Amino acid sequence: MTAPRILCLTGGIGGAKLARGLMATMPPEDLAFAVNTGDDFTHLGMEVWPDFDTLVYTLAGLANPVLGWGRKDETWAFHEELGRLGGPDWFRLGDRDLALHAMRTQRLREGQPRGTIAQAIVEAFGLRCAIWRAARGELATRVVTAEGELAFQEYFVARQAKPVLTNVRFAPQGAPGPEPDLAACLAENTALEGVIIAPSNPVLSIAPILAVDGLRAMIGACPAPVIVVSPIVGGESIKGPTAKIFAELGREISPVTVAREYKDMIDGIVIDPVDRELAGMIEDMGLACHIAPIVMQDDADKEAVARECLSFIDDLSARKKAP
Repeated sequence: MTAPRILCLTGGIGGAKLARGLMATMPPEDLAFAVNTGDDFTHLGMEVWPDFDTLVYTLAGLANPVLGWGRKDETWAFHEELGRLGGPDWFRLGDRDLALHAMRTQRLREGQPRGTIAQAIVEAFGLRCAIWRAARGELATRVVTAEGELAFQEYFVARQAKPVLTNVRFAPQGAPGPEPDLAACLAENTALEGVIIAPSNPVLSIAPILAVDGLRAMIGACPAPVIVVSPIVGGESIKGPTAKIFAELGREISPVTVAREYKDMIDGIVIDPVDRELAGMIEDMGLACHIAPIVMQDDADKEAVARECLSFIDDLSARKKAP
């Protein structure tokens, strides 16, 4: 595989939307994605990688357009029978989706590394971009709430993110390091032109990536421009519970807060025109601010946001080279 020109950090549906736009905008061989692993868990004895699978299905054109996760044209015989038998049916597994989890679990039991299995999945779906698990091994998100500490999927799916969140932690702490191909991309890839942090939830989707030992520092030291697309527009989440979580943590629901989250490692942020008046506050932090529509409702929107990101990276790169 050729060295990627663009690396995108992603998790969840919002990240997958931008990834889809990038794939439609540039050669897939020039793209690499580092995916959140904090959502991964074992369910019914099977290894499930929700964010990884959502990205694969989205880029392969197989994602469920209604749910945003899982596969389109899915059937639910397994799930329905599981419920009839009194099994734990709070986490929905479609019949086609089930095959992927079963295959992955079998390969893990055979001793194959997670990175090797991830590459096999990417190839099986005919994708020519690189999709890397951010962590080399297991790194689980644990959600601390007013009701006690919960495993991520219990909080997010079973409890529908309703408990008041007070903190998140990652287990094990300080380990593991990044997937070797990801580390090499950031350390050695002279072809890398930019890093994009997708409009994914900063607390639940991107923080687990940056918790991978050494990864935040590697991104901050990257000579190529690093940008983030705000997941907040007009004081509301574009998708999911980002605004709710910011409020519970006592943070302003604003792109300014997003910029602060990543200030030590980014060069700029893309914000929506409705938040134009906040550009000055962001620029006062020493960050560049690019204003463009960032709500992605259809494929045309996804491609437009991707083009804006690439244009912003080109602009930042030119500024760095200017005398």
